[in-house]
Amino acid sequence: MGARPGPPPDLGDDEARHPAVDAAVQSLANAATLAPADQIAQYEAAYETLRETLATIDQT
Repeated sequence: MGARPGPPPDLGDDEARHPAVDAAVQSLANAATLAPADQIAQYEAAYETLRETLATIDQT
């Protein structure tokens, strides 16, 4: 079995951070503690959040 990921690194107060991206990354870290079947929903939700966030970059 592979190593479990740790918490995301503390990146400080960088202005480039985005709350939705931070939340998606944190949900991926939290998913490591779930049963494999439950991880899928977390991964899909994080993917959708990241996809929507990246799509809004093109609109600004």
